[in-house]
Amino acid sequence: MATDVTTISDFASNPTEMTVKIAIVEDRREILDGLARLISQTEGFIVSGSYSSMEAALAKLPNEVPDILLSDIGLPGISGIEGVRILKDKFPNLKVLMLSVYDDNDRIIEAICAGASGYLLKNTSPLKLIASIKDVLSGGAPMSPEIASKVLNLFRRNPPPKQVDYNLTPHETRLLKMLIEGHNYKTAAAALSLSVNTISFHMRHIYEKLQVHSKSEAVAKALKSGLFL
Repeated sequence: MATDVTTISDFASNPTEMTVKIAIVEDRREILDGLARLISQTEGFIVSGSYSSMEAALAKLPNEVPDILLSDIGLPGISGIEGVRILKDKFPNLKVLMLSVYDDNDRIIEAICAGASGYLLKNTSPLKLIASIKDVLSGGAPMSPEIASKVLNLFRRNPPPKQVDYNLTPHETRLLKMLIEGHNYKTAAAALSLSVNTISFHMRHIYEKLQVHSKSEAVAKALKSGLFL
């Protein structure tokens, strides 16, 4: 089973004391090899599997579920987005970071609603990619700046029905918006001058009101229902 909450917390405080298993799905060999080299050369990370198609990943991943899956979207056969839906259904704790050349609204929303924990463009620098992987492990939802901007613009252009607010308080609404923008519990706590425990307390209430069980599900529900943040 994928990495549990305790292990993720351990990674956040002691990143060199555990080994993070990362699998990659990418149909372009040069990109696949480059990602594998970058990850294998990063302390604390190992490549647990590399696949040129989602079909191959779906066949092999159940034998050793990674902590994080890096997946292309535009794959031949089963797309990255459909693959995420299948994998998240089987392994709810699996963290998936999408890598794509696409920055159109439909694919962004589809990926997030499918359960992706983050969405990065393929021109993301190696340093930023490694930082984003660590961010996902710590509970973050990293996005390339261009992607985060598009997500916020979608909210501005599509005001939601007034009745769809799930009874969130102004503070809960602000916190949910910060998560969509890419914050994790620690950075949100610092920005709001609160403790991480306080952020966790508020997030439990948000999950209860939205009837979800994870941050990615909360973000997806906010996007799908047009919740104004």
